[in-house]
Amino acid sequence: MISFSQVAKRYPGGFEALREVTFTIEAGEMACVSGHSGAGKSTLLKLIAAIEAPSGGSVVVNGQNVGKMSRAAVPFLRRNIGLVFQDHKLLFNHSAFDNVMLPLRIAGFDPAESAKRVRAALDKVGLLGREKAFPVALSGGEQQRLCIARAIVNRPSILLADEPTGNLDANYARDILDMFKSFNQVGVTILIATPDPGTAQALNARLLTLNHGALVS
Repeated sequence: MISFSQVAKRYPGGFEALREVTFTIEAGEMACVSGHSGAGKSTLLKLIAAIEAPSGGSVVVNGQNVGKMSRAAVPFLRRNIGLVFQDHKLLFNHSAFDNVMLPLRIAGFDPAESAKRVRAALDKVGLLGREKAFPVALSGGEQQRLCIARAIVNRPSILLADEPTGNLDANYARDILDMFKSFNQVGVTILIATPDPGTAQALNARLLTLNHGALVS
């Protein structure tokens, strides 16, 4: 469950990225947050993952007030959150397998169990046959699939995606959205940031709309 109550986020210099944002996403729900460039979509996702802290109000994720968590507690929160970034954040000097392995290695998983999880995640996104390939050898759509495999390898309860289809052609974009549907069908809570409100319709998802930091619908 994700709950925002009167959340504000102000950056140094006075820029207000979010203003009194209130909403709740129930466990197992799929939702999209839409709006123009600079509306606050990425900031909203970063608050959920404790990458940023709110300037006001409360952000509660799985019963925990994220803004009041100690720094030591944040990694435990993130183990239940999968993140798909707009700019991929892949390690280009590591194979596809090692890119997906990274969060498990950081979390201290058993190596044999980790290898099974990595191959299962790669299989789920259709990249099992490319596990030895380096990201530079993958197409844009395959790189995005690799990001999704890395995001789900921890088997998170929440999946956050920042414009996951932004730079993909229509066929790849449809494949990515179909993957999100399948994850949601097995109970994963999903929130997707997108400039296109039609994405919510394509996913049959709830739509939240931001305008200059304010939630308008």
